Amino acid sequence: MTQLIRTLEEQKQAFKEQKLLATPIAGLLAWLIVGVAGLFLSPTGKVWVLFIATGSIVYLGMFISKFTGENFLDKNKPKNTFDTLFFYTVAQALLVYSIAIPFFLVDYSSLPLTVGILTGLMWLPLSWIIDHWVGVFHAVARTIVVLVLWYVLPQHRFVAIPFAIVGIYAVTITILINRKR
Repeated sequence: MTQLIRTLEEQKQAFKEQKLLATPIAGLLAWLIVGVAGLFLSPTGKVWVLFIATGSIVYLGMFISKFTGENFLDKNKPKNTFDTLFFYTVAQALLVYSIAIPFFLVDYSSLPLTVGILTGLMWLPLSWIIDHWVGVFHAVARTIVVLVLWYVLPQHRFVAIPFAIVGIYAVTITILINRKR
């Protein structure tokens, strides 16, 4: 059996044709959980939920991908360099915890700021991969909104910031659904 060799442009086109909904849905759900926890839990509980929920986005995305038709773990899909690049951006988002943790140890309320902004940066390369502005919108809107809310609502950082991120995800998912029209 001969394996089909595709150019990078053909692989990029194949990546662009994907729905790209599983990961943003996972992010929306994770941040929703963080926001709800922020309403009810102690500071220690809020911190644990934020770490666990945001650290689980990739795994939740893998699960959701089975229902969106993306199926990240499908071994029969042709290999695509841009899938690999996307997963590297996910790994990059996880590595930013090395920045968030030292700040958290000084001020636990810094977590929604650091994790909220730093994990949202993975959206920038996605814009280039899919030749669409949605990733730039998501990363820039998320950075600005999270930063503003962190300063404006210091007593509500574990509620206002997660719910704002949920709102940005909702807009992003809507844009992704409608981008092919």
